Amino acid sequence: MIKALEYFVEIIKGSLITCRHFIVNMVFHTLKVLGIKTKRKGAVTIQYPEEKKEIASRHRSLHRLMRREDGKPRCVSCMLCVTVCPSECIAVEATEDPDPEIQKIPAKFNIDMSRCCFCGFCVEACPEDAIRMDTAKIEIAEYARKDLIYGLDKLLG
Repeated sequence: MIKALEYFVEIIKGSLITCRHFIVNMVFHTLKVLGIKTKRKGAVTIQYPEEKKEIASRHRSLHRLMRREDGKPRCVSCMLCVTVCPSECIAVEATEDPDPEIQKIPAKFNIDMSRCCFCGFCVEACPEDAIRMDTAKIEIAEYARKDLIYGLDKLLG
């Protein structure tokens, strides 16, 4: 009987703590909606589609390929990104470039975003600084898995 009473008291304590957090958060949320500034930055819900949280400068987001001055991809198809990728999501197919300064350019450069773990190894391994992960785009949802394979057109654009 005493154990059941102690158990019941602990349930009441937990419920009171939950109610207190709910009321405090609701008050601060209401103040924010009314436009009243408070010192507290705590647990106020961000209204996501309309209001977006600032992404840290070191955040690794979607990939992009850099261009040269003439518009061609900066990539020289050295395959270092393919070699270093732990999830094996990058596929590069090289072709010859008519410019003697540039030996190869990618005929095909695909990244399978459904397999990518966003580790950033490909960015670190690239000797030409051709691939970057600084687009600040984090919404990559698609309806079909094949749409998550990003080719040259998506990566350069």
